[in-house]
Amino acid sequence: MIHRDALLNKIQKAFSVNRIVCLLGPRQSGKTTIARTIWASLGKTKRNSGYFDLENPLDIQLLETPELSLRPLEGMIVIDEIQRRPDLFSFLRYLHDENLPQHYLILGSASRELVAQASESLAGRITFIEITPFSLTETHELENLWLKGGFPKSYLAPANDLSMDWRQNYVRTYIEQDLRTFGLGFNPNILRKMWFMLAHYHGQIFNASELGKSLGVSQPTIKKYLSYLQATFMMRILNPWHANISKRQVKSPKIYFRDSGLLHYMLGLETSLSLRMHPKVGASWEGFALEEICRFYETDPQDCYFWGSHNNAELDLLILKKGKKMGFEFKYQDSPKMTPSMKIALEDLELDSFYVIYPGNRTYNLNEKIQVTSLEEFLKV
Repeated sequence: MIHRDALLNKIQKAFSVNRIVCLLGPRQSGKTTIARTIWASLGKTKRNSGYFDLENPLDIQLLETPELSLRPLEGMIVIDEIQRRPDLFSFLRYLHDENLPQHYLILGSASRELVAQASESLAGRITFIEITPFSLTETHELENLWLKGGFPKSYLAPANDLSMDWRQNYVRTYIEQDLRTFGLGFNPNILRKMWFMLAHYHGQIFNASELGKSLGVSQPTIKKYLSYLQATFMMRILNPWHANISKRQVKSPKIYFRDSGLLHYMLGLETSLSLRMHPKVGASWEGFALEEICRFYETDPQDCYFWGSHNNAELDLLILKKGKKMGFEFKYQDSPKMTPSMKIALEDLELDSFYVIYPGNRTYNLNEKIQVTSLEEFLKV
């Protein structure tokens, strides 16, 4: 059992600000488990509190008449998979403004569309919290997490082959069922092939034209399908940072799988040995560590960039937070050393700090601003 005390505390604090809290995250990332834990500790103190799962036909029927089903309740009200009934947002606003003795915890599996709908109806009344799969600060076990990814049923599977089976079923269900619940138009065969092809672009510049030619579809279709994967927390699109300098700079985004386990499933990597012998091991490490750093700083997409110039100078991750510029390089090496690219990035981007994250266990400085450290040490696991 992995305890997610930090998330529980964050959610409870959010309720001190707003009476409506929305948990956003991919399917089967642990949102429902967290919600049931909170409901059990807070909601059941009130006799008439309620839990509604919009994948349950009975609950769907109950919420066809929300006035009758929700108004009499007290305490914590949970509505799971709310993207299936976006019309409920306006009704929640109505109940909220009635100042009834209610708190609302709503769960959704999409980001951009769900946030847009909720923000319009519940502006100033709602707090959004992203729920990711397990992180290193929760599991304290780097090798297993990196290999299997953080989805609870994948990470906790007692054997590697069972974990791979779960990920295979997850991908199939995601394409054949989950995406359809959002009312998105797509060809499931094309999307599946594209997703598998994206595994070979992980950590690289996104080339919609090349993918489109390979799949026989247009660039706009490729970009639309990628936006679906991004909006449902499967992929991270890392945009380039354009510094105000004279050098020609890269202008296309990079793409990453947000869960290393799904990446390894699509590359056919079942064991740690097969991962370490694969040509994509460096890119896999980069994406895994990058995602952990972004979670650690609780970043929004507009906080995170990469930087590259056409003279081969680059920076894997640039985080802009609280007026600071933090640079990160991710190296799958025994003992990373200073490179010309690091010097250029440090100078041209005027970084306040620069960390090189590697899978070793020593911490040392390359100069007064560049430190090499392990991921565990950086996160203080």
